[in-house]
Amino acid sequence: MTKPILVAGVGNIFLGDDAFGVEVANRLMGRPFPPHVKVADFGIRGLHLAYDMMDNGYGLVILVDTVSQGDEPGTITVMEIDPTSDGEQPPDAHDMDPANVLALLADLGGQIDRLLLVGCEPAVLDEGIGLSDRLEAVVDEAVRVVEELIVEETSAFAGKES
Repeated sequence: MTKPILVAGVGNIFLGDDAFGVEVANRLMGRPFPPHVKVADFGIRGLHLAYDMMDNGYGLVILVDTVSQGDEPGTITVMEIDPTSDGEQPPDAHDMDPANVLALLADLGGQIDRLLLVGCEPAVLDEGIGLSDRLEAVVDEAVRVVEELIVEETSAFAGKES
């Protein structure tokens, strides 16, 4: 049986480009996925995300968020994060820090097998609703990246079952 996969869009819709993960998740929710794939908009609800991860035994969690690394705005990056690491985590543009969510998950006795971050370099994180033109232009690219990651993970798992 294929392990469940969670795609979690995170971000604050009131801080411009920080809504990127939420927008990607909303577009993905309209797409057909196998029953083992859940797509959700978690916004800034880190506690809710930690409990969802604990309760559902995900084999893979894909976080979609903005990540400031000094790249050109709109640059999409995929990072693998060690879900058991207490070490350095990628920078986060809002209060729902992935390291805090993982620490809470561990405190609750939960675990996940694999964690990926599909991050996008923001252009504007000021108060306001709506993505900048730069990030709006790459939302569909991020959707494709997430879809490819799901296919790769599902294919890899199916190969292990054989």
